[in-house]
Amino acid sequence: MLSLTIYPIIWLIVWGAFLGFLALMILRLVFNYSDPNPFGAVGRFGFNLRKFTERFVYPAARFLANFKVDIRLAPLLVIFIALVLTYFGLQVLSNAFFVIDGLSGSITTGNVMATIGYILYGLLSLLVLFILIRFISQWFVFASNSFLSFVRKVTDPIILPVQKRIPPVGMFDLSAMIVLIVIFILQAIVMNVFVKP
Repeated sequence: MLSLTIYPIIWLIVWGAFLGFLALMILRLVFNYSDPNPFGAVGRFGFNLRKFTERFVYPAARFLANFKVDIRLAPLLVIFIALVLTYFGLQVLSNAFFVIDGLSGSITTGNVMATIGYILYGLLSLLVLFILIRFISQWFVFASNSFLSFVRKVTDPIILPVQKRIPPVGMFDLSAMIVLIVIFILQAIVMNVFVKP
């Protein structure tokens, strides 16, 4: 059972990485307001920290500047986004292990309905993963990539109709959140119709 053996280890590693990232963002926030002597050891460390974290903070600072909010607060927005992405990423991984465990169990017992249910649930989970990848690719600047174009082709028929009705607010694509909620509801329906009976 992958959900009971491997997932807890991955969960600890991912949340540990998030806590490390959180510490970097809090330090960046402190250095944004303290502005130490650039020629001292602390100032050099602050400069290197800013240089290292700039790729994460710059899009958030640009977003805050559009709303005339102090851009020094950008690390707080980055922390919030990282928290949301960490949570959803672990949910997707948990779903993947759940599907693998469920498929192996339903195939060994010969339960055809449960097998179909786990396959549908897995496909919906894959769609959730693609939507998260699409969201991340919009937030950060990536070089053109064939995988990202494939992800856009898969998610465009679902995202674009919702986006026409609910346009993005700055860097935030609310249509993706609405589509994710609908997919989660569909997953619950699939589990109740195919797996639980």
